[in-house]
Amino acid sequence: MFKKTLLLVCCWLLCLPSIAQQLAYQVSFTEPHTHYCEVQITFENFKRQSIDFKMPVWAPGSYLIREFAKSIEQEKAVDGKGKALKFEKITKNTWRVYTNNVDKVVFSYKVYAFELSVRTSFIDAAHGYLNGTSVFMYPNEFLQVPSVLTIKPHPDWKEISTGLSPVGNDKFVLKVPNYDILADSPIELGNQKIYKFKAAGVPHEVAVFGGGNYDEDRFTSDITKIIEETTKIFGENPCNTDPYDHYTFIVHSVSRGGGGLEHLNSTTLMQPRFSYQGSGYEGFLSLVAHEYFHLWNVKRLRPKPLGPFDYDNENYTRLLWVAEGITSYYDNLITYRAGYMESGSYMQSIVNVIANHENAAGSRVQSVAESSFDAWIKGYRPNENTKNSTISYYSSGTVMASLLDLEIIAATKAQKSLDDVMRTMYQIYYKEKNVGFTDEEFKQVCEKIAGKPLEIFKHIYSTEPVDYSKFLETAGLRLTKSMQGATVLGGNLADEDGRIIVKSTDKGTAAYNGGLNVNDEIIAIDGNRMPSAGFASSYFSSKEQGEKVQVLISRDNLLQTLTLTMGTSGTFGYRMTRMERTNETQDAIYRKWMGGK
Repeated sequence: MFKKTLLLVCCWLLCLPSIAQQLAYQVSFTEPHTHYCEVQITFENFKRQSIDFKMPVWAPGSYLIREFAKSIEQEKAVDGKGKALKFEKITKNTWRVYTNNVDKVVFSYKVYAFELSVRTSFIDAAHGYLNGTSVFMYPNEFLQVPSVLTIKPHPDWKEISTGLSPVGNDKFVLKVPNYDILADSPIELGNQKIYKFKAAGVPHEVAVFGGGNYDEDRFTSDITKIIEETTKIFGENPCNTDPYDHYTFIVHSVSRGGGGLEHLNSTTLMQPRFSYQGSGYEGFLSLVAHEYFHLWNVKRLRPKPLGPFDYDNENYTRLLWVAEGITSYYDNLITYRAGYMESGSYMQSIVNVIANHENAAGSRVQSVAESSFDAWIKGYRPNENTKNSTISYYSSGTVMASLLDLEIIAATKAQKSLDDVMRTMYQIYYKEKNVGFTDEEFKQVCEKIAGKPLEIFKHIYSTEPVDYSKFLETAGLRLTKSMQGATVLGGNLADEDGRIIVKSTDKGTAAYNGGLNVNDEIIAIDGNRMPSAGFASSYFSSKEQGEKVQVLISRDNLLQTLTLTMGTSGTFGYRMTRMERTNETQDAIYRKWMGGK
């Protein structure tokens, strides 16, 4: 078997066009309980004085510099005869090997992996989960060189799940067309439960680690409906046309946590282990829809800065509201279209994101385009003032996407929608040109399909308040709001070591206006000693609006008294209803906006 596999690997490499260099990766797991894997990179026939091996600093799809090089240890470099080669670390993520024109270089290192998330890697005795950018270095200037990845799993691990394809019959020997694909193909190793099925004409696999209370009989059939509903939007499934002939869902069922990350022909999902019932299961299907929509939006149809990637630096774009906001809009819409969400729940989901956007003080400070651009420094680094100064390009982007869809539907009298925009963009910028698009190009396609300039773009690139009635009345809808009347402090309190500590304050509230600071310790209110954070919050809530309270605090161990004037949270509750009288055009627009139902 070994000779046959080796022959297939060599044949595959020889068939590659005009390749002077040969590149191979190997990863092994001798002691997975220590959370380490061993990586070996073999590079032949390049004839250089030196070569730089680089570790990415971030994971595409998660816009934060994560410094993966911090987990690298015990580097070694030898030639083809095992003779040590000189090397040195020349930047935080670059190792230079002085090769002196030798034919073969083997560079090896160990990776510590003990962060279970969809963005990072995790290894223990039960399984190994590898995200390419946190495990595999690449030879600089040779990202496009094809390679073979050989995995040597721990003897207790029998299964592998990944978007990569095997070279031959050995499922642990994988072909890698280039580094971008290696970086974009997570790998699950262990004894995960595997479900295989076909959907939209494409072989699919769901690999579940961690168990859970999901119904095995309906699990894959429900996911199939989501896949096929998503494929309808674009008219084809790219796994039928790309050289990637299958799609893999890696599902980590965990005690708590959640999320997902998109890849070229796979995704990793994280779901609480016992939440595959009721609303939790509806949320899981929405997560499936979100990540599967990325198969087109982001992984193929992409903003210009998002590919080819710069693995050394931030990749800035103001279009994450398209990449993630539009995708977030579609995740519930697809779930609704597939029949897993009631119309009332779907409409309420739109109301909820509007409420979140409007009640966020940051919506008067930051636009969704700015939120996209600043993801690297703000979006993934929240602090106590984040909610006062920023918004999410996910949820606020969903608001903009829903109104963009509605404005296009209204402009075309229910003949066109955001579906047509996404399909057209995919056709032009992926299939025909295979290039990323700019802000202006996206706007031009939207307005060409709408047949008119679209007002929503004014709100996407500014903090100008949205007049929702202009959009909603075209569909016979009315949005009403009412002040949340309860008296509140307007800050989060927590018990820490027997003390009541202020964790955050909300702009425009009693806490914020009265000068209460994060990290202040609340000792007493109106001369009454406060025994707990919950008791203090209840005391504040018992007061009338406009009433003044005296708060004794300790700030940096100095006592002082603040006078707070009690008020409400300053937030509104929102409700969307149909107008009593609507015309045929409004009804048609409403039906189109509500998923065509």
